[in-house]
Amino acid sequence: MNKTIIVSNRLPLQISISDNELNVTPSVGGLATGMKSVHAEGNGVWVGWSGITDEELDDELKPKVNEKIEASKCRAVSLTEDDVNDFYLGFSNRTLWPLFHYFLEYTEFENLHWEAYKRVNEKFAKVVLETIEDGDTVWVHDYQLLLLPQLIKDVKPDVTIGFFLHIPFPSYEIFRTFPWREELLKGMLGSDVIGFHTYDYERHFLSSVKRIMRLEVKFNEITYYDRVIKVDSFPMGIDYNKFHEAALKHNDPNSKKSELQRRLDTHLNEGDDKKFILSIDRLDYTKGIPNRIRAFEYFLNKHPEYKEKVRLVMLAVPSRSGVPQYQRLKRETDELVGRINGEFSTVSWTPIWYFYRSLPFENLIDLYTSSDVALITPVRDGMNLVAKEYVATRTNEDGVLILSEMAGAAKEMNEAILINPNNFEDFAHAIKRALTMPLEEQQSRMKILQKRLKRYDVEKWAEEFFKTLDATTQMQEVVVSKKLNEEEENLIVENYKNAEKRLVLLDYDGTLVGFKDNPQDAKPDEELFALLDKFENQENTHLCLISGRDKATFEKWYGDKSYSLITDHGVWRRENNKWSPLEVLKTDWMANIKPILETFVDRTPGTFIEEKEYSLAWHYRTADPELAQIRTIEINTVLTSMVANNELSVLQGNKVIEIKSSNVNKGRATTQLLMKDDYDHVLIMGDDWTDEYMFEAAPEFATTIKVGYVKTKAKYQIKDSDSVRKLLHKLV
Repeated sequence: MNKTIIVSNRLPLQISISDNELNVTPSVGGLATGMKSVHAEGNGVWVGWSGITDEELDDELKPKVNEKIEASKCRAVSLTEDDVNDFYLGFSNRTLWPLFHYFLEYTEFENLHWEAYKRVNEKFAKVVLETIEDGDTVWVHDYQLLLLPQLIKDVKPDVTIGFFLHIPFPSYEIFRTFPWREELLKGMLGSDVIGFHTYDYERHFLSSVKRIMRLEVKFNEITYYDRVIKVDSFPMGIDYNKFHEAALKHNDPNSKKSELQRRLDTHLNEGDDKKFILSIDRLDYTKGIPNRIRAFEYFLNKHPEYKEKVRLVMLAVPSRSGVPQYQRLKRETDELVGRINGEFSTVSWTPIWYFYRSLPFENLIDLYTSSDVALITPVRDGMNLVAKEYVATRTNEDGVLILSEMAGAAKEMNEAILINPNNFEDFAHAIKRALTMPLEEQQSRMKILQKRLKRYDVEKWAEEFFKTLDATTQMQEVVVSKKLNEEEENLIVENYKNAEKRLVLLDYDGTLVGFKDNPQDAKPDEELFALLDKFENQENTHLCLISGRDKATFEKWYGDKSYSLITDHGVWRRENNKWSPLEVLKTDWMANIKPILETFVDRTPGTFIEEKEYSLAWHYRTADPELAQIRTIEINTVLTSMVANNELSVLQGNKVIEIKSSNVNKGRATTQLLMKDDYDHVLIMGDDWTDEYMFEAAPEFATTIKVGYVKTKAKYQIKDSDSVRKLLHKLV
């Protein structure tokens, strides 16, 4: 039976060792809750770190821990103290976390940490690959494991992999500062579906893929070699019923009250105008806690009538207390709370109740149900589930949520009061509005929020992700229908070697060599010369390179070789070291077209004109992809009317637009070659749409191979120029 393998940095287990006694309990975090049903069903397996380093386990304890972990349908990844320090505390939390949350001033780029990050991702890959079987599905979670999808895909290309990022993905301008940006993107692109909380993060990711990887993106689909990768947004929900039912139970008059609840009631019972404003966060610089405290001070100064009536209840959960930035944040928060309480406190009232600790679930419900307003104002947050938990506990459909626009949750919670967390005036106005909002309006807003959160809960989130993953898997099967497999490749090699007279037609750029930013950098290398020489020396074999390159360039590169060459898309042919024209063409049109192309070069940084003898090419490989997309539409519009009257064609190639005579194409040249002799084996390989003319002109028995996985008339498709060379080596 196929299984789902969930992979996250930590296992959904709390494991503690005391006096050589093991205690294992389930975690209650958002991810653990969301994946509970996926993990429980069928053969679900969860891979992650146990939270215990190798150094903490002796030979006697290790098998006991693994036994307990595997009994919970989990597999542990072993990490050393160095791994935890350099991979988790180092790269994950001192590089990726601040960078992805736009805190460049806190971001460290340490090569030691990067090496540890790669090493630990490989450790995770090893455990996953030991667990995986054909037909399984893998779902990788979060920023600690960005390299993992590709590490799995490299070994198991047919396994379906999903990836979800639980923090923001930064804009291209931020992400481009990252030294290992391409490696990180390649790691993520090992997935079949990549999920984010919001469309903004999705858009930022696609922008980086286009600009850094230079990949083709259509809507939210990335074409990456032989795969189409779907990128989508899936706003993570909560276990709505758990929080709502806990609140109902809490509000039951017969239920026993906690010590915290009795203390909260003491304040609330002082009068109907007494209100709690709730703030709950991990103590993290992304949460904007000092800003929130200062904004509350600003509110009290602007609206002194609320002194002794309103209290800010702040719960700050300890986080990464060993990191210097977090130590400074703790110190700043303590000082601010102390100063403001010292300034405003009276005998019977303290403006801020500050708790620096974790609270059990029951006490969280006490705080949620007792607070009239929730103040959730991070300066940057992937989602923020606290805002959703507060809404779920409002059993009377009252209460007001004030939410930062910078939280991912703001995209789906428009009924909250949305604010800019950096604007104190915005803060003060929002708090005043929340405290004075009529009950009818509170209930109207809360009903809509609750209905949405109940419908799209955490299980629905997981279900929607898997639906997209299944649909993408089916789409892949269609995309690679012509993919050249090992059996077909062996048959091609066998037929080639058994043939009596062979014709081999090979395109150059993108087929024999990979694409370069500058066409002049794509010179043939020694390996290619050696390979072509072998074909040239084969008996009964006619090798011909057929390219859009100009005659002068090919003469320069291959002048001392005896290969047959066809250049300029079929204008010139070289046989026996002599050039002869296949077509007689006019070139007077070039003087009119070139100035037009020059204006586009001037307006589009990163583009240039390649002037050939019989054509003009406008290259835009290094231009900004989105600007280039606009310019290609413009240039086609401008040229259409001009070329029609001059028997010219506009060819859209790979990051290039070429203008040439309509009377010339590779198909005509191919037909002429086929007529010269009686071949019983014809092999044609090309990557561009200009090569489709060759595939059309080929006889039915010919072996036609398209380089790249796009729509084609060729019989087969192959991955890239490296794969082409591997196949050609087998033929000689």
